[in-house]
Amino acid sequence: MALDRLSPEVLFCADAELGYERRRTNFAAGDGLEMDETYRLAHLPLVAPDHPKVIVSREGTPYKMGCHPPVFSLVMPVPGEALAQSEANRELGDDLRASPVGRKIAWSLLDRRRDRIHATICGSLTTGEPPHLDDVLRRELAGIGPVSVELRGLFSGNVNRGRLYLRAYPECRLGQNVFRQIQRTLGRRETDLYVVGIYNLIDDLDPAETSALARLIDRWWNRPILRLRADHLWLLGANDDLVLDASIADTVSLVRRR
Repeated sequence: MALDRLSPEVLFCADAELGYERRRTNFAAGDGLEMDETYRLAHLPLVAPDHPKVIVSREGTPYKMGCHPPVFSLVMPVPGEALAQSEANRELGDDLRASPVGRKIAWSLLDRRRDRIHATICGSLTTGEPPHLDDVLRRELAGIGPVSVELRGLFSGNVNRGRLYLRAYPECRLGQNVFRQIQRTLGRRETDLYVVGIYNLIDDLDPAETSALARLIDRWWNRPILRLRADHLWLLGANDDLVLDASIADTVSLVRRR
């Protein structure tokens, strides 16, 4: 994984090709932001286990206090140290800390997750055991080559309200979204949303806090945070959606061997 130079020939997918605009939180004027059920089941038990809105478990789901059997996904790793040293990312963090939202963010998670930050490309490939990627498939993935990606911030979605993300904009190569090319190679559903989870709320936001968050998101929407060049992917296994106990089951190269 390397930080990518700002080469003018690299084109990134535009918002019109991705799902961020249509899936962002609708901040209604004068309303607060309530954590949704998805977040209260999968995330809140891990960041605020004593919160009265925690959903301990739900019939038909594997979650119990935010944990579940190991799930393996193909993800693009984000170098945590480089992200921490990014001037734009530090400025974004300072803005959040200084805002009314700051007191409701689980700041301690940032260090705990620093070496596991990622954007999911193919989620939930297998449960229990990692998937087997044969030599043919690995050669096809290596043939795609390294992928340039630009992270931008800040994002709150219309699902899993309570989590704040950076948005990954993959390279558009010969008119093709390269992340979708990876998904096609694995025979997986093609998607248009590749978020990098960073911040977690520990409580609902009141109207003033919600307005402050909406302003922050607008201010940072088009701001580049980090540009990188992914030369490998991870098969990441985890027993929770915050990947607090995650393990890298395998590294998948995007570089063809000579």
